[in-house]
Amino acid sequence: MSRPTAMTVRISGTLSDFVAANVGENGSYENISEYVRDLIRRDKERVEKESFDRLKAELPHAFAAPESAYRPLTAAEVIARNRI
Repeated sequence: MSRPTAMTVRISGTLSDFVAANVGENGSYENISEYVRDLIRRDKERVEKESFDRLKAELPHAFAAPESAYRPLTAAEVIARNRI
């Protein structure tokens, strides 16, 4: 597991007000760090879900393709293709 990294983020105006409304006694989070970690986790989950959904969308096409359309791919080629 990697070590924690300290980061500084500066926000102002309506974004700052929005964060303040979600942190503390009246908010859903005890502190800003907890809020930011939750946002990052949710964004990571969203990206992973989008990747999985793209894969699921390709499967029917792959199974419907004729055998002659298949060609061997290396792991590197598959990884490169899926970075889109």
